[in-house]
Amino acid sequence: MALWCCGILLAITPQCQNATIPIEMTVKGYAALEAKQTLQPFEYELGAIGRDEVDIKVLYCGLCHSDLSMLDNDWRSTVYPFVPGHEIVGEVIGVGESVSHVQVGQKVGVGWTASSCLTCDECMTGHHQMCNQAKGTIAGRYGGFADKLRCQATWAIPIPDGVDLKSAGPLFCGGITVFSPLMQHNISPLSSVGVVGIGGLGHMALAFLKAWGCEVTAFSTSPEKEEEARKLGAHHFVSTHDEDALKKLRGRYDMILDTVNVELNWNRYLGTLKSKGVLHIVGVAPTVTARVGHLMSKQKSITGSPTGSPFQIKEMLKFASRHQVQPMTEHYKMSQINDAFEHLRNGKPRYRIVLEA
Repeated sequence: MALWCCGILLAITPQCQNATIPIEMTVKGYAALEAKQTLQPFEYELGAIGRDEVDIKVLYCGLCHSDLSMLDNDWRSTVYPFVPGHEIVGEVIGVGESVSHVQVGQKVGVGWTASSCLTCDECMTGHHQMCNQAKGTIAGRYGGFADKLRCQATWAIPIPDGVDLKSAGPLFCGGITVFSPLMQHNISPLSSVGVVGIGGLGHMALAFLKAWGCEVTAFSTSPEKEEEARKLGAHHFVSTHDEDALKKLRGRYDMILDTVNVELNWNRYLGTLKSKGVLHIVGVAPTVTARVGHLMSKQKSITGSPTGSPFQIKEMLKFASRHQVQPMTEHYKMSQINDAFEHLRNGKPRYRIVLEA
C-alpha cells in the first residue's frame, strides 16, 4: 500500500504498520558552497530509509554559534556544500522497520549528534555522545536548516508535553551542554554553583540551577547584566572587573561552570572551590593552565564535557517540562537565514536564535 505524506511517496510494509519507507525524497534546504559564504537554496535526494532511522519534518531549528564556526570552517572540518542546523524540533514523518520508540506524527528533537554505533563501550554504558563512531548532525552530513532531516532513531528524542516547541531547539545543544554536568557531578539542591558567562549557554545554566535548588552565583564582565541574571535565576552576581572579587569567595563553591570561550584566571577560580570542588568547562577556551597545588591539596579537579547522551537529553526535557525552564529566544523565518547568521555574527542575540520553517 502507498500513500503521500508531506509531499513524499511512502510505502507501508504489511509486517509493521509503523514503518514507512520513502521511495524517493527531495530535501529542500539552505547551504553554503564555500567558507563564510551566504547560504542559498539547496536540494538533495535521500534514498530508502534505514532500519534504525527516522525522517523528520523540520518545524523549528535553533541557530547555534557552532553553526557559525562550521560555516566559517574555523575547526578545519567543514564539508561543502554545508547545510547547518543542529537544534531541530520537528514531526516524525517516516520510521525504519526496527524503530519502535517513536511513531509517525510524534514531535521529537535532534541535537549535535545524529548517530552512534550503539555497541562500543561508551554506547553500552550510556555515554553515546563519546562514541568514537558518532556522527554529528552537521559534520559531513546535511543539517536541519531544511524542510526535512534524517537521523538515527536513538537520537530523535520525544518532546514531552509542557515544553514549548517554538523555543525548544536550543535545549538540544546548549541546554543539554549545561544540564549534563549537573548529572555528571551529582550536584545536589544543597550545592553552591557559580556560572561564568551570561550568554547563550550561561543564561540556560542559571535557569536550570535555580530550578535544581542550588545557590547560584553569576560571574560576568558586564555589570549591566546583573538585573537580568537575577531574573534568570542567580541569587548573587559578581562583576569580574573587580580583581578582588574572586579572592573574597575562597572555598565557597561546589562547582564553577565555565560557559565562555576565552581563557580565564584559572587559579583564581580554582581558589573559589570547596574541597573536592570541580571547575567544569563547557565553553571552548583555547587552553587551561593551573597550579597543581590547587588540585592536590584539596582534591579539586578540572573537567569538561560535550553535549549529552540520549538518556540525559530525555531527563533534561522532563526536568524542563516540570519546572518550565526554556531558553530566551529570538525568531526568524527559515527564509531569513542569512539575516539570522549576520545577527549572530554581530553578537546581538538575547540569547538564542530559532528559525521557523
